[in-house]
Amino acid sequence: MADSAGSAGAAQSALDAVQRYPREAIAIAQRVLAAGRAVAGDERSTAERAIGLALRELNDLPGALRHLRRAERAATTPRARALARMSLGYVLANAGRTAAALRAVTAALPQLTGADAGRARMQRGVVLHYRGRYDEAVRDYSLAVDIAQREGDRLLEARARNNRGLLNAHRGARGRDDDLARSAAIFEGLGLDLAAADARWNLGIAAGQRGDTVGALRCFAEVEREYRRLAVPRPALLLDRFELLLSVPLLDEAVEVAAVAVRELNRRGMASDLAEALLARARAALLAGDLDTATGTAAQARARFRRQGRRIWAAFARHVELRAEFRRGTRSAALLTALVRTAGQLDATGWPGPALTTRIDAGRLAAALGRTDRAAALLDAAARARRWGTAPGRAQGWYALALSHRLAGDDRAAARALRRGLAVLDSHRASLGATELRAHSGAYGQELAAEGLDIAVRSGAPARVLAWAERWRASAVRTRAALPPADPDLFAALTELRLVSSLLEDTLLAGRPAHALRGRQARLEQHIRDLCRRVPGGGAVASPPGVSTLAGRLGPRVLVELVAHGERLRAVLVRDGRATLHDLGPLAEAANRARLLRFGLRRLVTTGDSAGVRAGVAHAAAALDRQLFDPLRRHLGDRPLVVVPIGALHAVPWSGLPSCAGRPVTVAPSATAWLVADRRDAPDGPPVLAAGPRLPAAQTEVRQLAGVLPGARVFTGADATAGALTAALDGAALAHIAAHGTFRADNPLFSRLELADGPLLAYELERLPRPPGCVVLSACDSGLSGVRPGDEVMGFTAVLLARGARCLVATVLPVPAEPTTALMLDLHRRMRQGARPARALADAQAAFVATGDGAGLATAAAFVCFGAG
Repeated sequence: MADSAGSAGAAQSALDAVQRYPREAIAIAQRVLAAGRAVAGDERSTAERAIGLALRELNDLPGALRHLRRAERAATTPRARALARMSLGYVLANAGRTAAALRAVTAALPQLTGADAGRARMQRGVVLHYRGRYDEAVRDYSLAVDIAQREGDRLLEARARNNRGLLNAHRGARGRDDDLARSAAIFEGLGLDLAAADARWNLGIAAGQRGDTVGALRCFAEVEREYRRLAVPRPALLLDRFELLLSVPLLDEAVEVAAVAVRELNRRGMASDLAEALLARARAALLAGDLDTATGTAAQARARFRRQGRRIWAAFARHVELRAEFRRGTRSAALLTALVRTAGQLDATGWPGPALTTRIDAGRLAAALGRTDRAAALLDAAARARRWGTAPGRAQGWYALALSHRLAGDDRAAARALRRGLAVLDSHRASLGATELRAHSGAYGQELAAEGLDIAVRSGAPARVLAWAERWRASAVRTRAALPPADPDLFAALTELRLVSSLLEDTLLAGRPAHALRGRQARLEQHIRDLCRRVPGGGAVASPPGVSTLAGRLGPRVLVELVAHGERLRAVLVRDGRATLHDLGPLAEAANRARLLRFGLRRLVTTGDSAGVRAGVAHAAAALDRQLFDPLRRHLGDRPLVVVPIGALHAVPWSGLPSCAGRPVTVAPSATAWLVADRRDAPDGPPVLAAGPRLPAAQTEVRQLAGVLPGARVFTGADATAGALTAALDGAALAHIAAHGTFRADNPLFSRLELADGPLLAYELERLPRPPGCVVLSACDSGLSGVRPGDEVMGFTAVLLARGARCLVATVLPVPAEPTTALMLDLHRRMRQGARPARALADAQAAFVATGDGAGLATAAAFVCFGAG
C-alpha cells in the first residue's frame, strides 16, 4: 500500500509540474512507469497523461497522442478514463482532428463531477473554439469559471479565464483584458511561470486586436524573453506575431514569419496550427500582389480546414482565394455570388474584418457588372463598419461609403467620406511612434487617397489634385518623430551590433567562414527592430497646405509635385500663387528612363569613362528630361525648383537632367514636409566634421574642410566613433560626414555609415533631440530611400527630416572618394559665403562638371539636396 500511495503521489506531482517544468514532469512520470507492475492502473494512466500533456507543451503532438492513448487504456476507473479522454480531446484538437476531439471530450463529461467537470468543460470549450463555434465555446469557458470558483480551484479558473479572454480578444468582445490579466495574476500566484507567460502573451494579442500596436509589440518582446528563460518553444505564437506584423503592415517581415511558421509547424506535426500558417502565408501573398501563391496556398489551407471540420476557417481561406481572383481581373456573376456568400459566412461567425473587405470587393464587382442597385446595397452594408472596430476597419467603412456616393454620382459627398476615413488613419498613425511603423502604415490609406485623387483629377482642379496628392503622401515625415526614451537594452544591442559588424567585415576580408557571425547579426537586428518599434506615439500629422500658403513661402521658386494617377504621370505646378495641372505621359516610361539614367551614371563611376557610356547617359537624361519638363517648360524659366517626386522617381539624380543642371533643385518627400522644414529655425551649435575608416580621401576631405569651417568639431581616426559623433550632432548648425555608406533595401533604417567602432545606423539618428540644421553625407547611396505605400520614404532622409533637420545633401549613387573632395570643398565654401544649400550645390556641381570627365559628371549628379534647401 505504501508503494501504491507513493506512486500515486509521484504521478500527481508529474501532472502538477506539466505547466511549470514540462521536461521535469516527463522525468517524474517516467520514474513512476519504470516501476512496472507495482504501479496501479490509474496511477499509470495519470503518469502517461502527464507525459502526454508535457509533450504537448513542448509541441511534440505525435508523442503526446501516443501517451494519452496509453493513459486511456491504462485507466481502471471511469474517472481516470474520462480524464484521459478529456486530455486526448485537447491534443486531438491541436492536431487538427477536431471531430474526434469533440467526441472524446463530450464522452468524458458524464463521468466527471466537481473540478474535474470544470476541466472537461474548459477542454470542450477549446475544441469548440478550434471548430469556430465561438458562442458555445464561451458558454463552456464560463461554466468552467463558475465551477472553478465554486470548487476553489484557482488553476482551473486561471486556465478558463485565459481561454475565454483570448477568444473574446479575437472577437472584439468586452472583458478580454480583465480575464487575461486575472488569469496571469493567478498563474503567477501559483508559481506557474510558463502559464503566466502564455496569459501575458495573450494580453499582447488583445492589444493588437484593439489597434494598440505599440503596446502589443512591447508585450510580445517582454514575454519572448520569458520564453527564452524557460527554454520552452512556442512555434504557434509565430502566428500571433504574423497578425501583428500584418496589422501595421510590415509586409516583408510578415511573409518571412509566415514561411517560418509553416516550416516549423509542419515539422512538429501541429496540423491545426499548420493550416492557419498556410492561410497566413496566403494572406501575406495577397497583400504583396503574389496572386498565384495567394490562391494556391489558400486552397491548401481550405482543404485542411475542411478535413478538420473547421468550416469557419475554411470560409476565411475562401475569402483569400476570391479576393485574389478579383484582383486578377475576373469580372463574373459567379465570382460575385461567391464573394457575397463568403462575406455572409464570415459575418455570421465573428470575423468582421475579412467580411468587410470581401463585401467591398463584391460591391465594386457588382458596379463593374452594371448591377448598380446590388452594388449600392453591398457598399452601404460595408459602410456601417465606419462606426466601430479598429482604425483600418473604420477607414474601410468610410471608403465603402465614398464608393457608394460615387456610384450615385455625388463626388462631393464621396470626397467628404474619404477625408473622414483618412482622418481616422491619421489618428492611428499618430499613435505609432517609430518611423518604421508610421511609414508602413501608409498602406491602409492607399485606396482612399487614390479614390480622392481620381475625383480631383477628373474635376480638372489643380489645387484639389495637390491637396489629395498631399493628403496621404509621406505622412510619416510630416510628423515630427517622437523622441524615444533612453533605453539601456537598445544601447547595449546597438553596441553589440557594431562589434559584430566589425568582426564580420574583418572575417569576410580575411576569407574566413562567417555563417555564425551572420546569424548573430540577424538576431541582433531583429532585437533592435523590436526595441525601436516600442516607442510611444508622437504629435499629430501636419495638415496639407493650400496653394496660397505654399506660395507665400516659395517666393520665386517653383514647386513641381509629381502624381501617379492610374498609368499616367501628372504634375501639379505651383508658381506665383497659381497652380496648374499637367499630363506628363505614361508612368512606366518615366520609371524606365530613370532606371536607364541611373544605370548609365553608375557605369561611368564603376567601369570608367567611355564615349559610348557617356552617349547613353546623355540620351537617357534627355529622354527623361523631355518627358518631365517639356510640358512645364514655359512655367519654369530659370527659377529654382522644389520637386516632390513619386516613389519610382525618388532616386533620380536631378542635376544630371539638362533642365536642372546649374539650377537650384530641392527634393522633398511632400510639399507639406518641405514647408515644415523650410519654416524651421536651424540650431546654432558649432559645425561637426567626421571621417570614417578605410577611406584616406575622407580624412583629407575633413582636414581641408576644417580650414573652410573654423571652430568645427573634428572627428577622425579612432575618435570618429558613433557615440562621440551622435553626441556632437545634437544641436549642431551643420554636419559633414565622409565615410563608406551602405543602403539597406531590405530595411532602410539599417542603412549605415562606417565609423571607427562600426556602423552608425539610421535607427540611431532617430534618437537625436536636435539634429543639425543641415547634414552633408559624403557617402555612397546615403540619399537613397526605401519607398513604401503613400510614397513614404525610409532611410537617412526620412529620419533626419522627421527629427527636425532642415535639409540633407546626400548621394543617390556610388561616388569615387578622391574626386568628391573637391566638390564638397566648393559646396561648403559657397554655403559659408551665404548661399542656400540648393544654390551652393547647383553652382558647385556646374563648376565641377565643366572641369571634369564622365566620372566627374556622375559624381556631381549623384548629390541631391533633400528637405528645404
